Amino acid sequence: MSTQMKPCPVCKSPYGYSTGTELYACPECAHEWNPTTQIEEDTLRVLDSNGNQLQDGDSVIIVKSLPVKGAPKPIKSGTKIKNIRLTDGDHNIDCKIPGFGSMALKSEFVKKA
Repeated sequence: MSTQMKPCPVCKSPYGYSTGTELYACPECAHEWNPTTQIEEDTLRVLDSNGNQLQDGDSVIIVKSLPVKGAPKPIKSGTKIKNIRLTDGDHNIDCKIPGFGSMALKSEFVKKA
């Protein structure tokens, strides 16, 4: 039995221990894993209004006029936005909109250009 601890791939706890077999277990989240197999990483998957997958650096087009708090006019549908950045959360696109500046948008209001 190995006394070496390995970090848990789920909760990142450094206390993963060998169970006596080829498996390791995490005492904090109870996850068991085999350190010799490759674990598929959860990748950020963001879809536009048509179901196309978006990536960092893509260009998108607004599909619906979006009101902006504190701005006298909305962002018009058809506005093209270049070089988006994907983030986690409710508003999963960070971008710079011409005439408005930096903003976070929901992916359901854009389509891939």
